[in-house]
Amino acid sequence: MIHYRQEESACLFTVHLLKEGLLRTNVRYYDNDREYLPFIDQVPSPCAQDPNSDEAERIECFMAGDSRSSEVISLTAMHTLWLREHNRLAKALKKLNRHWSSETVYQEARKIVGALHQIITLRDYVPKIIGPEAFNQYLGLYKGYDHRINPTASNVFSTAAFRFGHATIHPIIRRLNAQYQDDPDLPSLHMHEVFFSPWRLIKEGGLDPLLRGILAKSAKLLMQDQMMNEELTERLVVLSNNGSLDLASLDLQRGRDHGLPGYNDWREFCGLPRLETQIDLNTVIANRKVAEKIMELYSNPNNIDVWLGGLAENFLPGARTGPLFACIIGKQMKALREGDRFWWENSHVFTETQRHELRKHSLSRIICDNTGLSEVPPDAFQFGKFPQDFESCDNIPGINLEVWQESNQQGNLRIKYLY
Repeated sequence: MIHYRQEESACLFTVHLLKEGLLRTNVRYYDNDREYLPFIDQVPSPCAQDPNSDEAERIECFMAGDSRSSEVISLTAMHTLWLREHNRLAKALKKLNRHWSSETVYQEARKIVGALHQIITLRDYVPKIIGPEAFNQYLGLYKGYDHRINPTASNVFSTAAFRFGHATIHPIIRRLNAQYQDDPDLPSLHMHEVFFSPWRLIKEGGLDPLLRGILAKSAKLLMQDQMMNEELTERLVVLSNNGSLDLASLDLQRGRDHGLPGYNDWREFCGLPRLETQIDLNTVIANRKVAEKIMELYSNPNNIDVWLGGLAENFLPGARTGPLFACIIGKQMKALREGDRFWWENSHVFTETQRHELRKHSLSRIICDNTGLSEVPPDAFQFGKFPQDFESCDNIPGINLEVWQESNQQGNLRIKYLY
């Protein structure tokens, strides 16, 4: 169901934002009274339109912190979820601290959201990707800020290793009803049907059915003989190109454009043995046909692109990556944590009681607080079956924001310090 409201004047809308410290939201459409991302200012935008609607009912691309937020509706859903979480926190903090300015409200909510990103990524996601052994080897316990560590993202991490996720994208987008069953009114979609199609989110049920599908259906399992599905290798759509592209080819070419050293060089960097022969390659790639095909194409292991070599390796125990990508991702996450003086665990960033409350929060709680879902998995990253592996939102712990409440005098001191 589409919820439409008359657009407020730009002036009133701007004043509202300045007064409350909220992120900008869509002023035309609502998802059962919950917010959507605003549309980009470019009109008409290049996003696809509902073929059954006329020009007057255009749904433009959404605007977020990343220009790719409208690329697929599941990605849009995550951007929208965090928009709602920021505004939820901002409203709650303002109620607790009426004396705070809009700037203070905005910055404090932003600070909490940043901490939640860090917690959810490092505590709930990364250990499942690189495995517990690699996590302990490359990260271990937090020992505090180290000014000697560079926290910026390395070329090989952003260009190759962290793009392992392309091989986990499922070709089918599922949308489920409140009982986590297929909804006849919202049939499953192939990935190519949702590229740059924000109209599907607004006109076809909003976030809730889509998030249920994400929670109750597994990601694609990376297989050595089927690394990436054909929706991405044959039908990928990008706004800068009129035709369809091959994401695997893009990933390989991107590594070359960035001048990344080859697979063997990065294995050596991580303290792993170089592979010199077909027999060596067979020790890290269990599927012999895949190893043979790679050797046929590259002739020598020294020629293998790092993205392909890392992707093809056997998984570590309890992981979804092999030893090379576990190393690169693990080292990067350690740098992001230890090299950040604003890391949430750093003693001067939050109080001890605030850190205690932040630890309670999770992606599952964020979904509970910002959607119509009433039952979710305790761990949103762990696949489970409904209903036995799901919990009522009443039983999912979250932050008690009262530990952010302060007196007028404290608030004035805070504002004086900030400015």
